Amino acid sequence: MRLSDLPKGALAVVDRVDDAHANDPIAQRLRDLGFVDGESVQVVACAPLGADPLLIRIGFTRFALRRAEAARVAVRSEVAA
Repeated sequence: MRLSDLPKGALAVVDRVDDAHANDPIAQRLRDLGFVDGESVQVVACAPLGADPLLIRIGFTRFALRRAEAARVAVRSEVAA
């Protein structure tokens, strides 16, 4: 599943960030911001009319990401412990 497809309020775990091409600066920036394997992530809010950008929470930090940027992040369902 892609972060851009995650329903509002649902919790997930980052699986990976996919590069669109070699040396992809956007994918690297997402990794630098903390979108790395094993991190919990949540879609907090979506903008009206097309839902772009998305408000994403990772850790205690919130980021506004374009839907195209969020589509680079593969996530898996968070398993309740």
